Amino acid sequence: MNVGALLIIILLVLSILGIPVCFSLGIACIVALVLGDLPTVVLAQNTFVGMDSVALLAIPFFMLAGNLMSGSCSQKLINVADAFFGWLTGSLAVVTVLGSAIFAAISGSGVATVSAIGGILIPSMKKEGYDGGFAAAVASVASILGPIIPPSIFLIVYGNATETSIGALFMGAMVPGIVLAILLAIYATLYAKKKGIKGHPMKPAKEVAKITLDSVWALFMPILVLGGIFLGIFTATEAAAVTCAYTLFVGVFIYKDIKVKNIIDMCTDAGITAATILLLVGFAKGASWVVVTSGLPQAILDGFMSITNSKVIILLLINILLLIVGMIMEANAAIVMLAPVLVPLIEALGMSTIHFGIIMALNLCIGLVTPPVGTCILLGNAIAKESLSNTLKNALPMIAISVIWLMVVTYVPATTDWLPTFINS
Repeated sequence: MNVGALLIIILLVLSILGIPVCFSLGIACIVALVLGDLPTVVLAQNTFVGMDSVALLAIPFFMLAGNLMSGSCSQKLINVADAFFGWLTGSLAVVTVLGSAIFAAISGSGVATVSAIGGILIPSMKKEGYDGGFAAAVASVASILGPIIPPSIFLIVYGNATETSIGALFMGAMVPGIVLAILLAIYATLYAKKKGIKGHPMKPAKEVAKITLDSVWALFMPILVLGGIFLGIFTATEAAAVTCAYTLFVGVFIYKDIKVKNIIDMCTDAGITAATILLLVGFAKGASWVVVTSGLPQAILDGFMSITNSKVIILLLINILLLIVGMIMEANAAIVMLAPVLVPLIEALGMSTIHFGIIMALNLCIGLVTPPVGTCILLGNAIAKESLSNTLKNALPMIAISVIWLMVVTYVPATTDWLPTFINS
């Protein structure tokens, strides 16, 4: 058997058995190296090379920023969204989507988004008469905007794995992320209208202005992050560090909801999560070497070409593969494992690595709300204290919307290419 394919099979088996994916990857790589009679020192060398990247420094910083803004900052963002859109039918569900989109533009994490926004709005939606399953579903599905709308930890990992410009990936992901947020908000409005759930009375302009002014420090965060990156003022890594410093300053001195004694716990939590991802990326570098050396990418390319020469069909098959992988594998592991395998194929099809990176991120984000992994939907369901079957039933239409939009992004390159071209022109 091809040792690259053997590595992937061992990884899947160990992950299904419940072994943490970073350790599963390391074990699978060692077994493949030994059975393939390849030098085991490759794992140590490539693990170091994989983690020795300035771009990856952005991950712990964005993780920490998400923790730091989980208090008053997230509440301020929700207040602004409610002030402007609270009059809409199904306002709380719409505010959940919009609040998630804004929070996503700071934290870059789906789990952080559903924790911060869902933790506040799921109980509020239930009090206003929303079905608990729908409340959990809309907060969970909206949380996948975190890994799509920049900054995105998924895209940082992908850019590092494929040597693609992270700034270009961030620019390319803006339109797909924003349009998906709009589509989810429209569905939330239609759902509420069908269920007879009314919006809140429209707030006077004076009150809206007051709420906006009160939240200006929180609102400036996404402008600082995205504006700085897109205008070339700083890199994604520098943006992450600036975001952390800004969020810490606002939380300690402006909103005063961050206590100095809690900062160490926040740093520890972000450090543990980031260390897991970095270890995963390091092991994946060694695993990628095994996969590429085994000739698996070329074998897959030849296999696809033997089935069909149609670019449309091949892209459909790739999307189906990624959707299935997203259901059973942790997303960052899937990126670092499959990107080196699939990139030669998509380049042969004439697709840019930027376009494919966003397609890959969209696929794996959908995996965040599909069992058995489904981290975000499990967390949203736990917050709502609902049966998982009810939450999944309510999530299915929104997942379908996400998949349909994924197909549009796949076959219409302008959805990802327009903004980078416009900004760089």
